[in-house]
Amino acid sequence: MIQLFNEGVWLRDGRPVADIDGDKTAGRDKTIAYRIMNAHDKAGEENKFRLKFDAMMSHDITYVGIIQTARASGLKAFPLEYNLTNCHNSLCAVGGTINEDDHVFGLSAAKKYGGNFVPTNLAVIHQYAREAVVGCGKMVLGSDSHTRYGALGTMGVGEGGPELVKQLLNNTYDIDKPQVILVWLEGAPRHGVGPHDVAIAMCKAVFQNGFVKNKVLEFAGPGLRNLSVDFRNGIDVMTTETTCLSSIWATDGKVAEYYAVHGMADRYKCLQTENGAYYDGMIKIDLSKVECMIALPFHPSNAYTIKEFKENAADILALVEKNAQEQFGGKVSLNLADKVSGKDVMIDQGIIAGCAGGLFENLCEAADILSGKSTGNGYFTLSTYPASQPLMMEIVKNGVAAKLIEAGALIKPAFCGPCFGAGDVPSNNGLSIRHTTRNFPNREGSKPGQGQISAVALMDARSIAATAASGGALTAASDVDYNVTKYEYHFDGEIYKKRVYIGFGKPDEKAELKLGPNITDWPKMNQMSDNMLLKLAAVIHDPVTTTDELIPSGETSSYRSNPLKLSEFALSRRVPEYVGRSKDVQAQDRARRNGNVSEEIKNALSKVGDAAALAGNTSYGSCVFATKPGDGSAREQAASCQKVLGGDANICYEYATKRYRSNCINWGIVPFTIDKDTAFDYAEGDFVFVPDIREKIRDGAEDIPAKVITPAGVKDIMLHVKGLTEDEKTILLEGCLMNYYAAQNKEGK
Repeated sequence: MIQLFNEGVWLRDGRPVADIDGDKTAGRDKTIAYRIMNAHDKAGEENKFRLKFDAMMSHDITYVGIIQTARASGLKAFPLEYNLTNCHNSLCAVGGTINEDDHVFGLSAAKKYGGNFVPTNLAVIHQYAREAVVGCGKMVLGSDSHTRYGALGTMGVGEGGPELVKQLLNNTYDIDKPQVILVWLEGAPRHGVGPHDVAIAMCKAVFQNGFVKNKVLEFAGPGLRNLSVDFRNGIDVMTTETTCLSSIWATDGKVAEYYAVHGMADRYKCLQTENGAYYDGMIKIDLSKVECMIALPFHPSNAYTIKEFKENAADILALVEKNAQEQFGGKVSLNLADKVSGKDVMIDQGIIAGCAGGLFENLCEAADILSGKSTGNGYFTLSTYPASQPLMMEIVKNGVAAKLIEAGALIKPAFCGPCFGAGDVPSNNGLSIRHTTRNFPNREGSKPGQGQISAVALMDARSIAATAASGGALTAASDVDYNVTKYEYHFDGEIYKKRVYIGFGKPDEKAELKLGPNITDWPKMNQMSDNMLLKLAAVIHDPVTTTDELIPSGETSSYRSNPLKLSEFALSRRVPEYVGRSKDVQAQDRARRNGNVSEEIKNALSKVGDAAALAGNTSYGSCVFATKPGDGSAREQAASCQKVLGGDANICYEYATKRYRSNCINWGIVPFTIDKDTAFDYAEGDFVFVPDIREKIRDGAEDIPAKVITPAGVKDIMLHVKGLTEDEKTILLEGCLMNYYAAQNKEGK
């Protein structure tokens, strides 16, 4: 089904061949990915890209913080197309006006700085980009990790907010030149197999081994002609879950037709792989062998064929229950054994939603499966969320909406909430199947501290519909006899023309920003001191720690315009004591800066030198150790909340994604790593003293000796900070990106 080739391949006469002699640099420049990135590079350096993007995307969880940061750093007008969508904070999940206050702020910012504003429920962020922003050969930067438009010939990159701030301030996105992996498609999907099945199978093949981490995926091959554009989009958006940097696909007549239908025919270009292109590895996918898949909690890569899962459901669900015990430290008990009923697995809820699920063909084929059938009047429920209002209009006109409603499905407006636990939360101990992007811990609304837990499995819309038609008994769409209706899609652009505010290029400096009472400025961040004393406030030995654990989603998202309030939720569902511990450290450091050194600081420093001499130039901050932190969302708040609480550093074996490491740097958190053979058996409350940290960061030292202070004594440890750019060094020294820009403005740079 999927084969991995961990060696270089060349494209020769339209086919990939094994590594042979040749100029790999010149060959890599022939890839579609490098042709696009070279066109956007502003430096021409040998090993690094410094990229300027054509457009940016943000939603209502992230754009307030981005604009506030840029405003504090000297923003006068948006220098590139910046699209603000409103698809995450649409429920006012915590009550009050704070979500709508964010939306009003967004429109006022679009008017003042010259941006585009997409009102609530009109479209989810990535569907709007597909319908109005993309263009072959363009690059789009988004403050959402699923910023992926490769199937439309557009390279999308999802990053934390500070990287968007840099673009708003006319700076570049700086990365080491990435490797490119060829994804070679052959064959055609079988009846009942959808894009999520292919995507889940690919995640299973490449996530755990890190095969594509921080690399670019380039899709090509004869199987491409057998995939519709919707099918390609559905696979492409899930490439984020492989931890790749970006993606790009060869384009063809089907893509040209897509652009024409959406009124963007002039944006189409034929992008094809070139003879002599070099790739650093290859994923070969035989589409004809992909089966209907299910990804069980707590990751899209925890995947099985539905057939395999049903044959071993009791044993596999027992593993999920065990994983839940480990994930939540025994605070809650997930009991899924009762879902097994004879040969069936009974599901409580089905959801087809968002940038992956709520696509036209997914909904149409789900309707074909459900036509004339019923979802039943038992516990099982089915909700569908068309990804945009134009798409909603089309399924109303062609009768698909009627088929879904007649079968008992609910149709809801464009909204991303079900993907992160802010909509259609299942009941306690419920098992939900979803065509959404993620099923990490807590993304389905669990609150372990309050005894609440539920579980999400990812499946394709087709198998979700088949399960719904079976009254909730898990069913693969490939086992169902149904006919696929070929619907022609008609895009109604008037819907956007009548509601979207298009202000790019028309800033009005006299326009007033409308700041609701929950929208606050960032607190003051201190510069890096000469030395650093860290207290371990959380020690996590899980194989991977997601950004959803670092700062939970769901109703907490409503507070993302208020850094202080949001920080109260940091690690709340993983290490509830973290916030209190960090705030205590922060209070002691504030007192130290005012000349009142606590006994805790004195005692720790006395173990490594003259406490009185060190106290004046040694900062005291909290620190998180995690084995591999940062998988998942691009949300900058996973790092900014640590900083707001006085965090100075993280220590790990490796960072799960480039974007989380970048978020840490941009918020002034030193991203330390340690060697993988170093046993980190230290506990919360232990200290790490890093002498001369400011000098070492300034001078580019990558190996930094430190000392761990425990009740048993003092031990040496070697910390690493690899590959910092000159800008990143300065950002860390200044204390955060805002301070960095403030210093530049002060110096008149």
